[in-house]
Amino acid sequence: MQRIDSISFRNVLPQVFREVSDSTAITDSQVWLADFSLKRPGQYIIEAASGTGKSSLCSFMYGNRHDYDGHILFNQTDIRSFSMEDWCRIRRSHLALLPQEMRLFPELTAGENILLKNRLTDFMTEERIHRLLEVFELDHKYNVPAGRLSIGQQQRVALIRTLCQPFDFILLDEPVSHLDAANNALAAQMILHEAAAQQAGIIVTSVGNPLLITDYTPVTL
Repeated sequence: MQRIDSISFRNVLPQVFREVSDSTAITDSQVWLADFSLKRPGQYIIEAASGTGKSSLCSFMYGNRHDYDGHILFNQTDIRSFSMEDWCRIRRSHLALLPQEMRLFPELTAGENILLKNRLTDFMTEERIHRLLEVFELDHKYNVPAGRLSIGQQQRVALIRTLCQPFDFILLDEPVSHLDAANNALAAQMILHEAAAQQAGIIVTSVGNPLLITDYTPVTL
């Protein structure tokens, strides 16, 4: 598959919102029931109240959920046309996701959780993974089960795992909700570096504690 240069929305609406599609929260949206595109290598922040569909939007773009009306297109191709084989290739090489719930395996160590992803992509050396852990002051937690880490530590491990692949867009669903300002800034620097190296787009959701990137294009949801 060629690189994904744009993610476009054509009259998209989560099916759960069908009964409230005439409300101000929906009609003022730049995404729901709109014609809207996100383009690589842009940086976008989707900041809105809980319950407005931020996590659903990420799941729709990642192909995990299909309970929406309208059309989502990668370049000019409707994502509903993709086979499971297509999605496996897209998620391995074109689209990275850090979900809000992180989805770490609690019984595996921090290192094992990261390597589980990296072995699928062969993207980072173990030396580089250790350097990223050192940036977050987590290298000493490499052999600690993820379930014994604090939520903030888990969030940093999950971010490193997410970066263990090539991508055209990275989807970050409230990626720093459990981080202090210092670690937020480190996370932003890490993401910006990886995205710039790959000329990739960044799509971030937030409910009030945004990733510390200054050049966002705000998106109303």
